[in-house]
Amino acid sequence: MDCLRPRVLGQPLQRVRLGSPFLLRSVEPPLAAVEGKRVLGLRRLGKRLVFELDDDLFLVLHLMIAGRLHWKPPGAKTGARTALAAFDFPPGTLLLTEAGSKRRASLRVVRGEAALRALDPGGIEPLAASEAELRAALSRENHTLKRALTDPHLVAGIGNAYSDEILHRARLSPLRRTDQLGDQEWRRLHAAVDGVLREWTERLRREAGDGFPEKVTAFREGMAVHGRYRQPCPVCGALVQRLVYAENESNYCPQCQTGGKLLADRALSRLLKGDWPRTWEELERRREGAALPGGSQPRTSPRSS
Repeated sequence: MDCLRPRVLGQPLQRVRLGSPFLLRSVEPPLAAVEGKRVLGLRRLGKRLVFELDDDLFLVLHLMIAGRLHWKPPGAKTGARTALAAFDFPPGTLLLTEAGSKRRASLRVVRGEAALRALDPGGIEPLAASEAELRAALSRENHTLKRALTDPHLVAGIGNAYSDEILHRARLSPLRRTDQLGDQEWRRLHAAVDGVLREWTERLRREAGDGFPEKVTAFREGMAVHGRYRQPCPVCGALVQRLVYAENESNYCPQCQTGGKLLADRALSRLLKGDWPRTWEELERRREGAALPGGSQPRTSPRSS
């Protein structure tokens, strides 16, 4: 939002051009109602970006996982297959794209604060939450920490990448359940949520400067574990491991977070036919052994840094 404010705040939204009819998820008010309305404010609703417009109208955009925003010259074309919509302002065009074949990004037009609040999943704002408030929210249901942190009904705005970084900073397993944490672990988790989110917010602001960020990705240089599968943990040197489930994955350090134990990954378990190694070192030895002629085991242990 920091990059959008100087470009669109106070500007009229001249036109919205849809590249995909599946993007629009509302009918009333019609999309045409926002055309010509000034942008009075920008806000975040969980992971949704909200444009506050004249006449008590709100344009609500959810990028989901693969949606990206690009700032282009006025009247930029939407001919690319990945382009879902173009929002035309006098200074330029805000182009929405989504990679991949699945169309999950969404756009809604609502009128009034009550209609906008109805779209709020209800999770607490993590940077405004005290330790007690975070504990109460995550303990509302008994889930794994990974699931609880990424549930927008419990906590707003924490996705897959930063949940990995938070749990690594807190030295907690992604599979620990919320009813298993002691007071000291809750303190570590609250400190990690606050520290990781503030540090990365400031870092991304510095990197963007006055420009508009084009290379937006969940995998960033400087992250401790997310996107660093089989790379050394920056704290202890153990090789980062991962859990793959559905279309997401959880990255973790077995040394810092699970006491050296390897968490069972379903896909790899099937590959190993249920013979699951107990430690990451044993898994690496098996991998190296499988790569040797005849599948023999190597004599030396794998490097951990």
